[in-house]
Amino acid sequence: MNLLSNDFDIFAVPAQFELDRAALDERWKDLQREAHPDRFTTADALAQRQAMQWSVRINEAYQRLKDPLKRAAYLCELNGAPIQAENNTAMPAAFLMQQMQWREDLEEARNMEELERMADDVAQTRRDMLAGLQRTADEARNFPELARQVRALMVVERFARDVENRLDQLGQ
Repeated sequence: MNLLSNDFDIFAVPAQFELDRAALDERWKDLQREAHPDRFTTADALAQRQAMQWSVRINEAYQRLKDPLKRAAYLCELNGAPIQAENNTAMPAAFLMQQMQWREDLEEARNMEELERMADDVAQTRRDMLAGLQRTADEARNFPELARQVRALMVVERFARDVENRLDQLGQ
């Protein structure tokens, strides 16, 4: 194995958005068994250091591949369309209007029922957006558009966390 290989190559899976999570999890366990530093306690210092590096690299790749948003962002980077969320905040007007309405609704929500309904709405939007990521990445192979969709989903996920925080506050 090569430490410089991309995450998909390390896990021997296709470089695409749609992945079999159970197969990914199983491959992670296999790779960790092979490279775990505990297997190299009696080896020389070089082998121990390499095992540690591999273990860290396998875990980094697994964390990126198992998370759909991170996986989509990684695909964008691999295909020359980095996310650049900190300096590319352009979004379609309809999306921005939806975000403004959600923020207003969140401010006005006064009970658990309203917040739970909002959380359900945001969860459905997230599911729809993830399906869109899959189509854009695997069918259209349009990585600049995928980067735009990833940036939008990052906004939705941030809002979902805000809704969860409000639910937690009301639940206390």
